[in-house]
Amino acid sequence: MAIVTPGMASALRALDAALDAPRRDGAALGNWRWVVRQRLAVVRDALVGETSSPDDGWLAARGGTAFRERNTLLARLGVLGPRVLDSPDVEAVRLEAKRLLVDIARHVQRVNDIAYDDVELELGGSE
Repeated sequence: MAIVTPGMASALRALDAALDAPRRDGAALGNWRWVVRQRLAVVRDALVGETSSPDDGWLAARGGTAFRERNTLLARLGVLGPRVLDSPDVEAVRLEAKRLLVDIARHVQRVNDIAYDDVELELGGSE
């Protein structure tokens, strides 16, 4: 059964709030960059903690797709992390992080759907 770590929802909310925080020049911008970078690390840790092992035929294929998608999201997080701290175009980085946030939320929903389908299959579904 696919399992998403319990802290994923709060990690996504915290990242979203950090991305929407005001960005001012100087030390405030440095603080914003650092907070966003920390929130990205928490989301990354939650993705890494995700497990997936459906053994049934059609669920195994969906689980494999979710696993590959998770790895792609982790790679995007790995690229974005240093850019948050170094990029001169803060708004472009913020927009990229917002897109990544939406993609991660979709992934979490997909994994939850797989878990629901797995439980429904075990219980016999609806007849």
